[in-house]
Amino acid sequence: MVKKIVTLFMVVVMLVSLTACGSKQGSTDKTGDGKTIKIAYLPITHSLAVLAEADELQEKDGIKIELIKYGSWPELLDALNSGKVDGASVLIELAMKSKQEGVGIKAVALGHKDGNVLIVSNKIKDVSDLKGKTFAIPHRQSSHNILLNDALAKGKLTMDDINVTELAPTEMPSALASGTIDGYCVAEPFGAMGVSLGVGKVLYSSEELWEDSLCCGLVLTDAFIEAHPDEAKSFVQSYKAAGAGLDEEKAKKVAKEYLNQKDEVLDISLQWISYKDLDITKDTYDVLVEKVKKYGLSDNPPDYGDFVKSDF
Repeated sequence: MVKKIVTLFMVVVMLVSLTACGSKQGSTDKTGDGKTIKIAYLPITHSLAVLAEADELQEKDGIKIELIKYGSWPELLDALNSGKVDGASVLIELAMKSKQEGVGIKAVALGHKDGNVLIVSNKIKDVSDLKGKTFAIPHRQSSHNILLNDALAKGKLTMDDINVTELAPTEMPSALASGTIDGYCVAEPFGAMGVSLGVGKVLYSSEELWEDSLCCGLVLTDAFIEAHPDEAKSFVQSYKAAGAGLDEEKAKKVAKEYLNQKDEVLDISLQWISYKDLDITKDTYDVLVEKVKKYGLSDNPPDYGDFVKSDF
């Protein structure tokens, strides 16, 4: 009898041990070892810093970036918000909205500096001519929306004075050419496409409207940062270094590999954008928060300390 009890006890101990090992293994599988970082992106010039980093980081630190391409911001946000990826190059206002809604993410760097332009039909002489016209932006939660508001203010107009529509970036140049819209503001290289086609011209560049404007940001999930702090730090530092090394020649090489655009379009687009000094400072973020509130994008955007991780 005693022998049976001892045997039963040993079986129970073995089962508990196996279960414990299984739970530990499941946790490891879920978070990974940090050596492969899944990053979501859209094929736009605003993502070039992370695209350039993908090969460089593996060579330097043995960390691989798995780039996952999406065709729209809603698709990308779904992947980011559901934890299917470890991070993303994304419109910073969309990331702020996700953070506001309780998604565990941190903004760790900018995507780029400058690089946004307002493109209008060649018939438009100045911003006052936009009254009653149709203007396209990619998303209401975007710096393109803010820049449009800033531009209209120069002509003493508001959004109520024009027709605003949301279009996919790829559709905007052809929509301008057909006369469906009268202007647009969007991530590059689609502004440059309108200029290259001869159907539009630059009304304002982003730095003329909003100095040190923020547009796209690099974000990482809290889960990844907490599980792999060293790898996250190495990733962010290498990302900033990759951006600093993106002169026009190297940026064009990366863009040709990922964006499938003509040389003329890239030559125009890359004159407008920079990837140096990609830190998100409190001063520039606070200006963004003011504009987000002013133009009705959000009543309660996240505070700098809650949203931005600046200590990498």
